[in-house]
Amino acid sequence: MDVTELLKQLTAPAGVSGLETGAAAVAIKLLSPYVDSTETDRRGNVVGTVNGAGPKILLDAHLDQVGFIVTALSERGFVKFDRCGGTDPRVMSGLPVIILGKEPVYGIISSVPPHLQGDDDEGKVKEAKELAIDTGLEKEKLERLVSQGDRVCFVPQFDKLLGDELCSNSFDDRAGIAILIRTLEILKEKGLRPNLTVVFSAQEEVGGNAVGCAAFKADVDMALAVDVSCAFTPGCKPEETGKIGKGPMIGVSPCLDNGIFEDLKRIAAEKSIPYQIEVMNRTTGTHADDILVTREGVRTGLVSLPLKYMHTPVEVIDTKDVELCAQLIAAFIEEKGGETK
Repeated sequence: MDVTELLKQLTAPAGVSGLETGAAAVAIKLLSPYVDSTETDRRGNVVGTVNGAGPKILLDAHLDQVGFIVTALSERGFVKFDRCGGTDPRVMSGLPVIILGKEPVYGIISSVPPHLQGDDDEGKVKEAKELAIDTGLEKEKLERLVSQGDRVCFVPQFDKLLGDELCSNSFDDRAGIAILIRTLEILKEKGLRPNLTVVFSAQEEVGGNAVGCAAFKADVDMALAVDVSCAFTPGCKPEETGKIGKGPMIGVSPCLDNGIFEDLKRIAAEKSIPYQIEVMNRTTGTHADDILVTREGVRTGLVSLPLKYMHTPVEVIDTKDVELCAQLIAAFIEEKGGETK
Protein backbone atom coordinates (compact mmCIF):
# COMPACT_ATOMS: atom_id res chain seq x y z
CA MET A 1 0.00 0.00 0.00
CA ASP A 2 1.24 3.49 -0.90
CA VAL A 3 0.51 5.33 2.35
CA THR A 4 1.00 8.75 0.77
CA GLU A 5 -1.54 8.01 -1.95
CA LEU A 6 -3.95 6.61 0.64
CA LEU A 7 -3.67 9.81 2.69
CA LYS A 8 -4.15 11.93 -0.42
CA GLN A 9 -7.41 10.16 -1.26
CA LEU A 10 -8.71 10.37 2.32
CA THR A 11 -8.00 14.09 2.73
CA ALA A 12 -9.44 15.18 -0.63
CA PRO A 13 -13.17 15.26 0.28
CA ALA A 14 -14.72 17.71 2.74
CA GLY A 15 -16.22 16.30 5.93
CA VAL A 16 -16.95 19.10 8.40
CA SER A 17 -18.67 17.78 11.54
CA GLY A 18 -22.25 16.67 10.95
CA LEU A 19 -21.80 16.60 7.17
CA GLU A 20 -19.27 13.82 6.64
CA THR A 21 -20.95 12.16 3.63
CA GLY A 22 -18.21 12.98 1.10
CA ALA A 23 -15.46 11.73 3.36
CA ALA A 24 -17.57 8.69 4.28
CA ALA A 25 -18.02 7.66 0.63
CA VAL A 26 -14.28 7.64 0.03
CA ALA A 27 -13.63 5.83 3.33
CA ILE A 28 -16.13 3.09 2.48
CA LYS A 29 -14.49 2.53 -0.91
CA LEU A 30 -11.04 2.18 0.67
CA LEU A 31 -12.27 0.05 3.60
CA SER A 32 -14.41 -2.44 1.67
CA PRO A 33 -11.60 -4.73 0.35
CA TYR A 34 -10.54 -5.55 3.92
CA VAL A 35 -13.86 -6.27 5.67
CA ASP A 36 -16.77 -8.65 5.20
CA SER A 37 -19.43 -5.92 5.24
CA THR A 38 -19.87 -2.16 5.54
CA GLU A 39 -22.75 0.07 6.52
CA THR A 40 -23.44 3.69 7.38
CA ASP A 41 -25.47 3.90 10.57
CA ARG A 42 -28.11 6.43 11.64
CA ARG A 43 -25.53 8.82 13.08
CA GLY A 44 -23.34 8.85 9.97
CA ASN A 45 -20.65 6.48 11.23
CA VAL A 46 -19.05 4.15 8.68
CA VAL A 47 -18.93 0.67 10.21
CA GLY A 48 -16.98 -2.28 8.79
CA THR A 49 -17.09 -5.81 10.16
CA VAL A 50 -14.66 -8.73 9.99
CA ASN A 51 -16.36 -11.94 11.13
CA GLY A 52 -13.36 -13.78 12.51
CA ALA A 53 -12.12 -15.45 15.67
CA GLY A 54 -11.07 -14.23 19.10
CA PRO A 55 -12.37 -11.48 21.34
CA LYS A 56 -14.48 -8.83 19.68
CA ILE A 57 -12.35 -5.71 19.19
CA LEU A 58 -13.50 -2.25 18.12
CA LEU A 59 -11.15 0.08 16.23
CA ASP A 60 -12.15 3.72 15.86
CA ALA A 61 -10.87 6.81 14.03
CA HIS A 62 -13.06 9.81 13.25
CA LEU A 63 -14.17 11.06 9.82
CA ASP A 64 -14.96 14.67 10.56
CA GLN A 65 -12.72 17.70 10.37
CA VAL A 66 -12.97 21.14 11.95
CA GLY A 67 -14.46 23.97 9.92
CA PHE A 68 -17.21 26.56 10.13
CA ILE A 69 -21.02 26.86 9.86
CA VAL A 70 -23.02 29.61 8.15
CA THR A 71 -25.15 31.67 10.55
CA ALA A 72 -26.49 34.51 8.34
CA LEU A 73 -26.21 36.20 4.94
CA SER A 74 -25.60 39.92 4.66
CA GLU A 75 -25.31 42.54 1.94
CA ARG A 76 -22.58 42.64 -0.72
CA GLY A 77 -21.85 38.92 -0.67
CA PHE A 78 -20.72 38.66 2.95
CA VAL A 79 -21.56 35.53 4.91
CA LYS A 80 -21.60 35.47 8.70
CA PHE A 81 -20.34 32.27 10.29
CA ASP A 82 -19.17 30.59 13.48
CA ARG A 83 -16.71 27.83 14.21
CA CYS A 84 -17.80 24.19 13.83
CA GLY A 85 -15.35 22.33 16.03
CA GLY A 86 -12.19 23.74 17.54
CA THR A 87 -10.79 25.59 14.52
CA ASP A 88 -7.83 27.69 15.65
CA PRO A 89 -9.14 31.32 15.63
CA ARG A 90 -5.63 32.67 15.00
CA VAL A 91 -5.65 31.39 11.41
CA MET A 92 -9.07 32.69 10.37
CA SER A 93 -8.48 36.24 9.08
CA GLY A 94 -7.56 36.20 5.39
CA LEU A 95 -8.17 32.45 5.09
CA PRO A 96 -9.48 31.05 1.77
CA VAL A 97 -12.47 28.75 2.34
CA ILE A 98 -15.21 26.88 0.48
CA ILE A 99 -18.86 27.20 1.48
CA LEU A 100 -20.51 23.83 0.87
CA GLY A 101 -23.80 25.20 -0.43
CA LYS A 102 -26.00 24.03 -3.28
CA GLU A 103 -22.74 24.22 -5.18
CA PRO A 104 -19.28 25.06 -3.79
CA VAL A 105 -18.79 28.79 -3.22
CA TYR A 106 -15.25 30.06 -2.74
CA GLY A 107 -14.58 32.95 -0.41
CA ILE A 108 -12.06 34.71 1.80
CA ILE A 109 -12.56 35.35 5.51
CA SER A 110 -12.41 39.09 6.08
CA SER A 111 -9.35 40.78 7.52
CA VAL A 112 -8.81 44.38 8.58
CA PRO A 113 -5.52 45.67 7.10
CA PRO A 114 -2.96 46.78 9.69
CA HIS A 115 -3.12 50.31 8.21
CA LEU A 116 -6.77 50.58 9.35
CA GLN A 117 -6.49 48.92 12.74
CA GLY A 118 -6.77 50.96 15.88
CA ASP A 119 -4.35 50.72 18.79
CA ASP A 120 -6.78 48.43 20.61
CA ASP A 121 -6.80 45.98 17.68
CA GLU A 122 -3.05 45.42 17.48
CA GLY A 123 -2.20 41.78 18.18
CA LYS A 124 -5.84 40.94 18.90
CA VAL A 125 -7.31 37.71 17.55
CA LYS A 126 -10.86 38.29 16.31
CA GLU A 127 -13.63 35.84 17.10
CA ALA A 128 -15.52 34.20 14.24
CA LYS A 129 -18.64 36.27 14.98
CA GLU A 130 -16.63 39.45 14.33
CA LEU A 131 -15.64 38.31 10.83
CA ALA A 132 -17.41 37.39 7.59
CA ILE A 133 -16.71 35.36 4.46
CA ASP A 134 -16.40 37.57 1.37
CA THR A 135 -17.82 35.73 -1.67
CA GLY A 136 -18.03 38.68 -4.05
CA LEU A 137 -21.59 37.64 -5.00
CA GLU A 138 -24.66 39.84 -5.14
CA LYS A 139 -27.09 38.99 -2.34
CA GLU A 140 -29.73 37.49 -4.69
CA LYS A 141 -27.30 34.99 -6.18
CA LEU A 142 -25.74 34.32 -2.80
CA GLU A 143 -29.15 33.41 -1.36
CA ARG A 144 -29.73 30.93 -4.19
CA LEU A 145 -26.50 29.11 -3.41
CA VAL A 146 -25.91 29.44 0.34
CA SER A 147 -28.19 28.79 3.32
CA GLN A 148 -27.95 29.06 7.07
CA GLY A 149 -26.41 25.86 8.43
CA ASP A 150 -24.23 25.20 5.40
CA ARG A 151 -20.78 24.00 6.39
CA VAL A 152 -17.58 25.76 5.42
CA CYS A 153 -14.23 24.01 4.99
CA PHE A 154 -10.63 24.96 4.42
CA VAL A 155 -9.59 24.88 0.77
CA PRO A 156 -8.21 21.33 0.39
CA GLN A 157 -4.48 20.95 -0.03
CA PHE A 158 -1.98 18.13 0.04
CA ASP A 159 1.72 18.88 -0.07
CA LYS A 160 4.86 16.79 0.26
CA LEU A 161 7.45 18.37 2.51
CA LEU A 162 11.06 17.31 3.00
CA GLY A 163 11.78 13.73 4.07
CA ASP A 164 8.67 11.74 4.99
CA GLU A 165 6.52 14.66 6.14
CA LEU A 166 3.24 15.65 4.52
CA CYS A 167 1.01 18.69 4.95
CA SER A 168 -2.78 18.77 4.56
CA ASN A 169 -5.90 20.39 5.97
CA SER A 170 -7.58 17.30 7.47
CA PHE A 171 -5.02 14.84 8.80
CA ASP A 172 -7.03 15.09 12.03
CA ASP A 173 -8.26 12.41 11.80
CA ARG A 174 -8.07 11.08 8.24
CA ALA A 175 -4.56 9.99 9.13
CA GLY A 176 -6.14 7.81 11.82
CA ILE A 177 -8.38 6.26 9.18
CA ALA A 178 -5.31 5.61 7.02
CA ILE A 179 -3.66 3.87 9.98
CA LEU A 180 -6.63 1.54 10.40
CA ILE A 181 -6.87 0.70 6.68
CA ARG A 182 -3.15 -0.06 6.66
CA THR A 183 -3.66 -2.18 9.82
CA LEU A 184 -6.32 -4.23 8.04
CA GLU A 185 -4.01 -4.71 5.06
CA ILE A 186 -1.26 -6.05 7.34
CA LEU A 187 -3.70 -8.50 8.95
CA LYS A 188 -4.91 -9.63 5.53
CA GLU A 189 -1.34 -10.15 4.33
CA LYS A 190 -0.74 -12.38 7.36
CA GLY A 191 -3.89 -14.40 6.61
CA LEU A 192 -5.49 -13.39 9.92
CA ARG A 193 -9.24 -13.06 10.46
CA PRO A 194 -9.82 -11.45 13.86
CA ASN A 195 -13.22 -10.52 15.22
CA LEU A 196 -13.31 -6.80 14.40
CA THR A 197 -15.67 -3.87 14.20
CA VAL A 198 -14.02 -0.90 12.49
CA VAL A 199 -15.71 2.47 12.99
CA PHE A 200 -14.92 5.63 11.07
CA SER A 201 -16.96 7.88 13.30
CA ALA A 202 -18.81 11.15 12.83
CA GLN A 203 -19.03 14.35 14.87
CA GLU A 204 -15.97 13.86 17.08
CA GLU A 205 -14.85 17.48 16.74
CA VAL A 206 -18.15 18.74 18.20
CA GLY A 207 -18.49 16.11 20.94
CA GLY A 208 -21.46 14.53 19.18
CA ASN A 209 -20.90 11.07 20.73
CA ALA A 210 -21.91 9.34 17.48
CA VAL A 211 -19.27 6.69 18.17
CA GLY A 212 -21.08 5.74 21.39
CA CYS A 213 -24.05 4.57 19.31
CA ALA A 214 -21.81 2.42 17.10
CA ALA A 215 -19.95 1.00 20.09
CA PHE A 216 -23.22 0.16 21.87
CA LYS A 217 -24.47 -1.78 18.84
CA ALA A 218 -21.14 -3.58 18.37
CA ASP A 219 -21.06 -4.80 22.01
CA VAL A 220 -17.30 -5.47 22.01
CA ASP A 221 -14.83 -6.91 24.50
CA MET A 222 -12.16 -4.22 24.05
CA ALA A 223 -11.37 -1.22 21.90
CA LEU A 224 -8.58 0.94 20.54
CA ALA A 225 -9.23 4.57 19.64
CA VAL A 226 -6.86 6.04 17.07
CA ASP A 227 -6.47 9.81 16.87
CA VAL A 228 -3.81 12.49 16.50
CA SER A 229 -2.00 14.31 19.26
CA CYS A 230 0.22 17.38 19.43
CA ALA A 231 3.81 17.09 18.22
CA PHE A 232 6.54 19.42 19.40
CA THR A 233 7.16 22.72 17.62
CA PRO A 234 8.89 25.87 18.93
CA GLY A 235 6.79 27.43 21.68
CA CYS A 236 5.46 24.08 22.93
CA LYS A 237 6.59 22.29 26.07
CA PRO A 238 8.46 19.05 25.26
CA GLU A 239 6.85 17.25 28.20
CA GLU A 240 3.37 18.05 26.85
CA THR A 241 3.99 16.96 23.26
CA GLY A 242 5.23 14.03 21.21
CA LYS A 243 7.96 14.01 18.60
CA ILE A 244 7.08 13.69 14.94
CA GLY A 245 8.82 10.76 13.25
CA LYS A 246 9.40 8.92 16.54
CA GLY A 247 6.51 6.47 16.40
CA PRO A 248 3.07 6.03 17.97
CA MET A 249 2.05 7.78 21.17
CA ILE A 250 0.57 5.20 23.57
CA GLY A 251 -1.95 6.81 25.89
CA VAL A 252 -2.12 6.38 29.65
CA SER A 253 -4.82 8.04 31.75
CA PRO A 254 -7.01 7.21 34.76
CA CYS A 255 -9.89 6.26 32.45
CA LEU A 256 -7.99 4.11 29.94
CA ASP A 257 -7.43 0.41 30.54
CA ASN A 258 -4.03 -0.09 32.17
CA GLY A 259 -3.73 -3.66 30.91
CA ILE A 260 -4.09 -2.55 27.28
CA PHE A 261 -1.55 0.23 27.91
CA GLU A 262 0.98 -2.29 29.27
CA ASP A 263 0.28 -4.72 26.42
CA LEU A 264 0.87 -2.04 23.78
CA LYS A 265 4.17 -1.04 25.38
CA ARG A 266 5.35 -4.64 25.68
CA ILE A 267 4.36 -5.53 22.11
CA ALA A 268 6.09 -2.41 20.76
CA ALA A 269 9.28 -3.37 22.60
CA GLU A 270 9.10 -7.00 21.40
CA LYS A 271 8.54 -5.92 17.77
CA SER A 272 11.20 -3.17 17.94
CA ILE A 273 8.59 -0.52 17.18
CA PRO A 274 9.66 2.87 18.54
CA TYR A 275 6.97 4.47 20.69
CA GLN A 276 6.23 7.40 22.98
CA ILE A 277 4.10 7.68 26.12
CA GLU A 278 1.30 10.24 26.23
CA VAL A 279 0.23 10.98 29.81
CA MET A 280 -3.24 12.44 30.48
CA ASN A 281 -4.29 13.21 34.04
CA ARG A 282 -8.05 12.97 33.42
CA THR A 283 -10.02 11.99 30.31
CA THR A 284 -8.34 11.87 26.91
CA GLY A 285 -10.34 14.35 24.83
CA THR A 286 -10.79 11.66 22.17
CA HIS A 287 -13.48 9.14 21.26
CA ALA A 288 -11.87 6.75 23.74
CA ASP A 289 -13.83 8.63 26.43
CA ASP A 290 -17.14 7.80 24.73
CA ILE A 291 -16.34 4.18 23.90
CA LEU A 292 -15.17 3.16 27.35
CA VAL A 293 -18.51 4.02 29.03
CA THR A 294 -20.63 2.07 26.53
CA ARG A 295 -22.94 -0.60 27.97
CA GLU A 296 -21.34 -1.89 31.19
CA GLY A 297 -17.97 -0.48 30.17
CA VAL A 298 -15.38 -1.35 27.50
CA ARG A 299 -11.67 -1.90 28.11
CA THR A 300 -10.20 0.82 25.91
CA GLY A 301 -6.73 1.91 24.83
CA LEU A 302 -5.54 4.90 22.84
CA VAL A 303 -2.91 5.10 20.11
CA SER A 304 -2.17 8.57 18.76
CA LEU A 305 -0.23 9.89 15.78
CA PRO A 306 2.00 12.91 16.46
CA LEU A 307 0.82 15.90 14.39
CA LYS A 308 2.01 19.49 14.08
CA TYR A 309 -0.25 22.57 13.73
CA MET A 310 -3.50 20.89 14.83
CA HIS A 311 -6.83 22.41 13.74
CA THR A 312 -5.24 24.61 11.08
CA PRO A 313 -5.18 24.22 7.27
CA VAL A 314 -1.53 23.08 7.42
CA GLU A 315 -1.47 20.01 9.66
CA VAL A 316 1.80 18.07 9.30
CA ILE A 317 2.50 14.37 9.88
CA ASP A 318 5.26 11.89 9.10
CA THR A 319 4.35 8.82 7.02
CA LYS A 320 6.81 6.72 9.07
CA ASP A 321 4.56 7.29 12.09
CA VAL A 322 1.50 6.15 10.13
CA GLU A 323 3.22 2.86 9.28
CA LEU A 324 4.55 2.34 12.82
CA CYS A 325 1.11 2.93 14.33
CA ALA A 326 -0.41 0.39 11.95
CA GLN A 327 2.31 -2.17 12.71
CA LEU A 328 1.70 -1.79 16.46
CA ILE A 329 -2.09 -2.08 16.24
CA ALA A 330 -1.85 -5.10 13.90
CA ALA A 331 0.55 -6.83 16.30
CA PHE A 332 -1.81 -6.12 19.22
CA ILE A 333 -4.77 -7.62 17.35
CA GLU A 334 -2.73 -10.62 16.23
CA GLU A 335 -1.77 -11.37 19.82
CA LYS A 336 -5.36 -11.09 21.03
CA GLY A 337 -6.48 -13.80 18.66
CA GLY A 338 -7.25 -14.44 15.03
CA GLU A 339 -8.02 -17.33 12.77
CA THR A 340 -5.21 -18.21 10.35
CA LYS A 341 -6.33 -19.36 6.91
